[in-house]
Amino acid sequence: MAPPGPPCCPLLRLLLLLLGGGGARGYEAPADREDVFSRRACPAFLSFSNAAFLSGSTVELACRCKPHQVREVVWFYRDHQAGPQATRALTDLHGNRLLDPDDVPPRGADLQLRSSIRLFSLLLHRAEPRDSGLYLCGSAHQDFFYGYDLDIQEAGALTLSPSPSAAPGRRESGPPVPPGAARPQFQVFTRYGPWGRCDRCGPPGEQVRAGLCFLRSPYLHVRYRAANQSLASCGSGAVPPAFGLSESGKRPVARLEVRLCHVTCPTQAPPTSSDPSVMGLLGFSSSSRSAGVPVFYLNRPANQVVTLGCPGSRPQHAVAWDRGSEPIYRSKHLKASNLTSTSPRMHLDVAGHLVFRPAHLEDSGVYYCWLQGRKAAQIRLLVYAHFGRGHMMSDPSVQSALRVVLMSYAAMTTVFIMLLLARAGIRMFRNTGPKIHTLT
Repeated sequence: MAPPGPPCCPLLRLLLLLLGGGGARGYEAPADREDVFSRRACPAFLSFSNAAFLSGSTVELACRCKPHQVREVVWFYRDHQAGPQATRALTDLHGNRLLDPDDVPPRGADLQLRSSIRLFSLLLHRAEPRDSGLYLCGSAHQDFFYGYDLDIQEAGALTLSPSPSAAPGRRESGPPVPPGAARPQFQVFTRYGPWGRCDRCGPPGEQVRAGLCFLRSPYLHVRYRAANQSLASCGSGAVPPAFGLSESGKRPVARLEVRLCHVTCPTQAPPTSSDPSVMGLLGFSSSSRSAGVPVFYLNRPANQVVTLGCPGSRPQHAVAWDRGSEPIYRSKHLKASNLTSTSPRMHLDVAGHLVFRPAHLEDSGVYYCWLQGRKAAQIRLLVYAHFGRGHMMSDPSVQSALRVVLMSYAAMTTVFIMLLLARAGIRMFRNTGPKIHTLT
């Protein structure tokens, strides 16, 4: 029989529970599951894991290690060119952000407004190239446990693949090195990910895959760790400044590849609709169903940026859009820098949102969104003229209506003046005419 433990242990456990329970807002492992942090030690020398994503994506950075006694983590951000003193916190001292993931600020908002935390992971919504830098998971006292070297790349080229002959999986493309030639200091190439799912069934759809810019060199910084120590993304902090990739106009850009696909629709019933409360946060109001899909209503003012999101979609899902019965293909409406001199007013971003920049009155109509190859929702968009301060005279319809009213008023005023002149002329003619006198 084992000897009984010291009597202070239950009291000590109770004291620790009382002290730590009030402020513990972090994630706790369930009782039936093993806590991964209890068997994963943090490295003694902080290094940064290289991660590259396409602009417009939702990035999730997991805090892969922390001391077991730490109940809450704080996420910090630092620019590649800045020093340690420029490190700033993205979450509060309890590791919380009061930001609902379904109520994301628009593209271009501050980094701190577009970041949220779920469990111990940091979620960065609608990532932009200016968000690239170092992301560190630590404590409120800036004791860092794990770090990321994040590289957000803008899609600068669009390639149309005529046939699905390319095998799925990763593919690398770049200029080959001639045999016998001296190997350069670095070699830049494009690494393609796997093809996404066909975004429609029945009518022809599209598949998309992203190609990110990477380089291979033996001269990368040793602190930026990766599975392959000689490989890093082009915007990584591991790339020496002497390579010149950080200079304006010399940095390679990411690529997008699109190809047509055609699949038949399965016979089983489509998935259930999304939670109405979540749709309310997105600005939609739902009241009926049409052709087996939920119907949502969205009202937005004209001459402003309007973004349509497919209800229930996630960043990894394939999303497509139709206006009525007319498909909206990415190959015609995908917005990417340097593709054309002027970006289309209506375009699909990388995350599958339909964006009007800005929205016009004629954009009102019925839109259908496809999610993972199935028609998921019908959105009735109404774009109305906004008569607020500074917007009334800038609306084209208001200007044309005002022009018609002024022209009609001028025409009626002219006719009225002409009638008055004619009446005065008739009276004058009668008064100056010969007078007949009668003799009595």
